[in-house]
Amino acid sequence: MAAVRPEAPVSNSAPLSSPLVHGRQDGVRFAGTPATVHSALGRIGLAPMEGVVDAETRALLSADGALDWCVTEFVRVVDARLPPRVFLRHCPELASTEAGSAHGPRTPSGVPVTLQLLGSDPVALAANAEQAISMGVRRLDLNFGCPAKTVNRHDGGASLLRTPERVYRVVSAVAEAGKRHGVSVNAKLRLGFDDKQLALACALAAESGGAEELVVHARTRREGYRPPAHWEWIARIRTAVGVPVVANGDIWTLEDYWKARSLSGCRDVMLGRGMLADPWLARRIRHWQQTGERLAPTPWSTRRDVLCRYAEQKHADGMADKFIVSLLKQWLNIMRGRDAESAACFTAVRRETDLAIFLQRLDAWATTLPACNASRAALSWRPA
Repeated sequence: MAAVRPEAPVSNSAPLSSPLVHGRQDGVRFAGTPATVHSALGRIGLAPMEGVVDAETRALLSADGALDWCVTEFVRVVDARLPPRVFLRHCPELASTEAGSAHGPRTPSGVPVTLQLLGSDPVALAANAEQAISMGVRRLDLNFGCPAKTVNRHDGGASLLRTPERVYRVVSAVAEAGKRHGVSVNAKLRLGFDDKQLALACALAAESGGAEELVVHARTRREGYRPPAHWEWIARIRTAVGVPVVANGDIWTLEDYWKARSLSGCRDVMLGRGMLADPWLARRIRHWQQTGERLAPTPWSTRRDVLCRYAEQKHADGMADKFIVSLLKQWLNIMRGRDAESAACFTAVRRETDLAIFLQRLDAWATTLPACNASRAALSWRPA
């Protein structure tokens, strides 16, 4: 599909969950089911972000139907087969998935969820892949991209990118387990550990091991999350391998999406912090794909609504107030870098520790308050 620069008047969004949707490819308009149109125009995934994207976040961000798949936070594998409760903690969607189900775990809105494993022991990873599959997982992802120092010191994540042969052995062991059950295995990579010298070698190793798709974050481990993202390097990988490649890293806006696709040559993208900064980002991209028009900027009321519903769900799950406040601040901190109202609100609430007052202050930044009023009602156990 030819990349087209986003340029069109502002418009309101049409629902994305209708049974028949439209799209444009190489200037030709066509229609089909959401799944077929999304595939033709380019898929959009939600990245795994440890400590940030949990089941509640996946449910909220996938509710509008714009995402095609989500990936869980990584399940850390050392040398043992983990019990089912560990997989359920990372992927609660499995609780409503029947063993042997053809579609695997999904969010409440029906978006497929991929389970991610992280580790370096091929035997242990294969054993845990079998465990996950026995619980209903239909798609597995292997983490070779986590830049966290603690993870890397314990021989996980991006640390394996220093030795392509190790990437091959891990992918091969897990892919072999997947093949026995008809389960696909993918790999999430960075461009390298300290530099990019082994970027192609690691991608080829993952492909040779049996990975059916590669998601490539366009930076090395040393670069962390510092801009810029080197989308042109993803193009080199895409040219070198024969499996689909998904572009990831620094896609915050519709313009970033276009640049990432243009420079990488990838049809599909994975969104991370950009989806937290703008909960309408996937919808914004999807709307432009289907209509050629831009959505209006995401209003503060929408951002506030997402935060309040997240708090309500966390309370329903039994999480302590102080932890909910901490998570809300973390999310709002990501929003504030791209939105003036979020920045002003963050300044107003950054020192607040009381959940009820925190939600009241979120309300103060919007003129219509139905969502947060409902959330406060759910939090009415609190003393006056």
